[in-house]
Amino acid sequence: MELSEFESLRAQVLWAAFVVSVAFGVIAQRTHFCTMGAISDIVNMGDWTRMRMWGLAVGVAVLGFALMVWLGWIDPTKTIYATGRIIWLSALIGGALFGFGMVLASGCGSKTLVRVGGGSLKSLVVFVVMGVASFATLRGVTAVLRTETVDQVAFELAPGSGLPLLLAAATGWSATSTTLWLGLAVGGALVLWALLGAGFRSADNVLAGVGIGATVAAMWWVSGRLGFVAEHPETLEAVYLASNTGRMESLTFTAPMAYTLDWLMFFSDRSKLLTLGVVSVAGVVLGAFVYALATRSFRWEGFRDTRDTALHLVGAVCMGVGGVTAMGCTVGQGLSGLSTLSLTSFIAVAGIVAGALSGFRFQLWLLERD
Repeated sequence: MELSEFESLRAQVLWAAFVVSVAFGVIAQRTHFCTMGAISDIVNMGDWTRMRMWGLAVGVAVLGFALMVWLGWIDPTKTIYATGRIIWLSALIGGALFGFGMVLASGCGSKTLVRVGGGSLKSLVVFVVMGVASFATLRGVTAVLRTETVDQVAFELAPGSGLPLLLAAATGWSATSTTLWLGLAVGGALVLWALLGAGFRSADNVLAGVGIGATVAAMWWVSGRLGFVAEHPETLEAVYLASNTGRMESLTFTAPMAYTLDWLMFFSDRSKLLTLGVVSVAGVVLGAFVYALATRSFRWEGFRDTRDTALHLVGAVCMGVGGVTAMGCTVGQGLSGLSTLSLTSFIAVAGIVAGALSGFRFQLWLLERD
């Protein structure tokens, strides 16, 4: 492959990722897809509808990922989640911190971007603060704290953290077949659980689950299939184009917020290139913005008072620090990570749920104190 062809393919990968992200933004804005909202509905009203949306999205993403592995389109050992070192304490504590923060900030990272597109100025503030906190936890002061404390607590799994790879190693089955059959079992069960819910099968509910899950699977294809080059024209090494990590990536929004701020602030630096994460952030905001304008639902929104401002700022910091520590957010670990059936992702999601429940209790304490 010539260098000019390499650069042309890189542009195609970025445009494809941008289109997928715009679709995510449109669907999330239309259907009010929100992980925090799903947990809140169960806690406050006993309503599982939005949790079934989330379950359907995970199921579709799992099925899509497994099918692409079986077809030979992507390599499950090359994802950012396929590591043999399980930093379980980081996933648990980081997830809990993220879950607590998303309650204070009125939504997770993806919901923050969707609300920015819908006209929320306070979500714009959350985005900036969360991005700064994320960057600090990637390379700054909280990064040092993270690497010298919770990241030190881990255990090793030789085949990697994905349940299909662990099962294949234990049984002697092929990784491809194990990924397919386990993906069909887990993904199919989640899809059935969602669709069999009483009153769930409305157009918007199905669109939310199938649409969001499909965007996660589509991003795996963009990164792992379209963006894979077996031999870089200069280094002669295999490469995943436009990836921040050098590995196959799907949708995630905590670290990409940091990368977006970094790209904007150092735009004139030619070493700062657009990546999947940056175009994903822009795509979700644009998708939500276009849909809000088209449906005349765009509304400016600001902070109510000083306490509302303080809670959102604290929540943004918690999400930035927690999301990077846990290696992903409700989308990065909760959808993309779970689509690979990563053990670390299950731990991180458990932490996110526990943190969210703590956040709701904290909010109730504030109300009772008032």
